[in-house]
Amino acid sequence: MTDAEQTPPVPVPSGDLAEMAAVRLDKWLWAARCFKTRSQAGEAVAAGHVKVNGDSVKTAKMLRRGDQVTIRGEEHLRILDVVGLSDKRGPAPVARTLYVDRSPPRDPAKVGGVTRDRGLGRPTKRELRDIRRVRGY
Repeated sequence: MTDAEQTPPVPVPSGDLAEMAAVRLDKWLWAARCFKTRSQAGEAVAAGHVKVNGDSVKTAKMLRRGDQVTIRGEEHLRILDVVGLSDKRGPAPVARTLYVDRSPPRDPAKVGGVTRDRGLGRPTKRELRDIRRVRGY
């Protein structure tokens, strides 16, 4: 056998991206690498942090091409247009082909964040209010 015959094939996510008509929202969020685990994706959907086409939905919502997914994170908002479907988590370059990111640019003032010196203990109520005001909560 030659070396070319012994190399394993490159893994491709199951469910051809062109063949699938619809996929569960929690599976797509996990496959698109929006969340680290599928259960985290389900919890975010159940908490109302994820909307499809502007509507709050359940985790079993069938997602189709052309839908718009809005994910409200702790510090930013992500707006994704669905262009591909997959129910299997693959490499990051493949995951980026599942959506077009239409998110607004992040505010540079909020990206740096507020930091406290080590050893100061927990922030007081006043300090927490100031931190929230700076972060825009």
